[in-house]
This record gives sequence, C-alpha cells and structure tokens, in this order.
Amino acid sequence: MKKTLVVYFSATGTTKAAAQKLAKEFNADLYEITPEVPYTATDLDWRDKTSRSTLEMKDMGSRPAIKGKCENIADYDTVWIGFPIWWYTAPTIVNTFIETHDLSGKVLNVFATSGGSGVEGSASDLKKAYPQYKWGESRLMNN
Repeated sequence: MKKTLVVYFSATGTTKAAAQKLAKEFNADLYEITPEVPYTATDLDWRDKTSRSTLEMKDMGSRPAIKGKCENIADYDTVWIGFPIWWYTAPTIVNTFIETHDLSGKVLNVFATSGGSGVEGSASDLKKAYPQYKWGESRLMNN
C-alpha cells in the first residue's frame, strides 16, 4: 500500500497550516522537523544581519541540529517536504533532515510558503543539491 508523509519545518506556524491542509488532501501522515534549539522571534529577524537565521542562510553548509528522526520513514513511498522560503530557498535545517534520512526509492515533492518568492527556485536548489533522489511536483501554499 502506498503511503504519503508530509514533512515540514515551520518557524511561525504558517507552514504548519499548509502541511495540515496537504496531509488532509493526500490522507497523509505528518512529521515536523523540530530544531534542537527552537527559533525565537529575534532569531528570525531577517533584517538583522547578525540574527541566527541570517547567519545560517549566509553559510549554505550550515546544518542546524534537529530533534530526533522520523523512525518509520521507510514506510512511505511519497514524501512532501515543506518549509517557509528564506532568502529565496529552503532553510538549511531542511538539508539537515534530508541528509539524516534515507529517502532513496521515494518520490520527493516540495511545498513552501512565502511572503514574496515562488517555490521554483527552492525546488530547483534541492534538486541540484540531491540529484540522487526522484523529485516530483512543487507547490506554493500561501493560504
């Protein structure tokens, strides 16, 4: 039986709502990427050149630690990976998730929320970074 998983990182709750909507549409399970150190409002201030999110996004090799792993990832054929778009791409914590899970043999889809960017650039960046995986569709889900 084919199973779908919706994985998401949500710093403010907007992406969580999109993930819940997607999970309902596909009768999918949900898994939240939880940072080991939660992001504060100060961490997320993109106008502050010294904020945590700014520093992480300036260093594309940054891999913020996450709590736990999705232990039953092998049970799923399709995985939607969702996030808010930061600096026109996926937050580096999404890379942490991808690099700590075996996603071979799965169809990976991307969904994102954004105040002004499209999802195409983010999806393209992930496809280029992880060409060993099979990538499917991408959706911008702002409401």
